[in-house]
Amino acid sequence: MELGMIGLGKMGANMAERLLQGGHKVTGFDPGADARKGLEAKGGASADSLQALVKALPAPRVLWLMVPSGKITDDTVDALLTALAPGDTVIDGGNSNYKDTLRRAATYADKKLNYVDCGTSGGVWGLKEGYSMMIGGDEQAVEALRPIFETLAPGKDQGWGRVGPVGSGHYTKMVHNGIEYGMMQAYAEGFSILKHKQDFGLDLHQVGEIWRYGSVVRSWLLDLTTDALSKNPNMDGVAPYVVDSGEGRWTVDAALELNVSAPVITLSLMERFRSRDDDSFADKLLSSMRNEFGGHAIKKE
Repeated sequence: MELGMIGLGKMGANMAERLLQGGHKVTGFDPGADARKGLEAKGGASADSLQALVKALPAPRVLWLMVPSGKITDDTVDALLTALAPGDTVIDGGNSNYKDTLRRAATYADKKLNYVDCGTSGGVWGLKEGYSMMIGGDEQAVEALRPIFETLAPGKDQGWGRVGPVGSGHYTKMVHNGIEYGMMQAYAEGFSILKHKQDFGLDLHQVGEIWRYGSVVRSWLLDLTTDALSKNPNMDGVAPYVVDSGEGRWTVDAALELNVSAPVITLSLMERFRSRDDDSFADKLLSSMRNEFGGHAIKKE
């Protein structure tokens, strides 16, 4: 099957490479000339503009979008809207907000264009291990794309599936990432408790290795955590600053809209916010409160 890949960053380039390895033809576009050359070196073709990419693909065209969520996706989707023909398909494989996906899909439907949302997980390991894909869209349109999904997935019938109508793929991936926030926070807190029990002199990498086999808390995320501990057991040179890319916030918003209790995911998001405050006014005020009511000492900066 032949398709266009828009966005040849690390993940987009890896997905294109896996498709090429699976026998598909891939033509890619990225603003960066080096990214385009990288795809060509792996056996793909490239185009230097969106318009050139559309012209290079046979009808009905399939274009996979791997660009950051928000304005860049909107601009790309809008540019393609006037370049594509009825029957063409755009797959948004990025982490778009599902509400944006619903809006874009409605606009495409008016032009008789297929819009498929594919929540994609696997990160830098996807090239080797395959990608987990949560897909939303018209059932017939998704089925026509089966060869692509089968190639990108860990197995033909593993790690991917149409979860519902358009928007549902990004919604499912949003919740997936919210769960990921909670799991990461739990591992981080647990290992921190172990580290602070200094009189036992625990080897955190050893503990992680033990937990990886047979333990109830074993997971791929634990595998990666243990690997990180083997490389840098004291996290030397790593700033205690944790970013978020949006999906956790959207998950918490959805929980509030649906009146669903989600304290673990919510608190894990709050902890990420807390990690960025290296001059916490709240903590300073808490210290002052303790001094006011109990005469407790205040630690000076």
